[in-house]
Amino acid sequence: MNWSQLPNLISVGRILLVGPLAWSLASERYGTTLVLFTIAGVSDALDGFLAKRYGWTSRLGSLLDPLADKLLLVTMFVLMAGFQMLPVWLVALAVLREVVILGGAVAYHRLHGPFHGEPTPASKVNTFLQIALVIAVLLEHAAFPLPGATVEWLGLAVVASILVSGVQYVWIWSRRARSAAKGRR
Repeated sequence: MNWSQLPNLISVGRILLVGPLAWSLASERYGTTLVLFTIAGVSDALDGFLAKRYGWTSRLGSLLDPLADKLLLVTMFVLMAGFQMLPVWLVALAVLREVVILGGAVAYHRLHGPFHGEPTPASKVNTFLQIALVIAVLLEHAAFPLPGATVEWLGLAVVASILVSGVQYVWIWSRRARSAAKGRR
């Protein structure tokens, strides 16, 4: 095995967890869902660490890692909204952010050619907070109550990070698109 592919294999493993996670959540097996989702969250940190620490980065990895994150988080958020575990408006905002980012990436690619997408610091914070919110909600449903308004505060932090990172992506990619357009004149 080529060790440099390990981060990609970890990302594929996260993608493969989507089905079992959805099934366990739909089956109200919150403890199982919590364990599987925590494994997914830790694996996200692990593949990022390995890629950066050992220089095991690749074009494939730059696509697989965010794809795995998006599939896991969007699946969990949508299901949790459907089961009234998260507010629908919060989930709609999170999904809208993903649609705007994906739409912007597709538009940039079609208008200006290939690009190398990199997560911004605000986006990394957003992903972390979304993972933390899912874990907190699962803890509550698995009969491990959290102190006070922990889930509500995490929800507000997720909303703030969605807005900040979404605006940041639009701003960064708008600037890059303007620069690319000027470069062709």
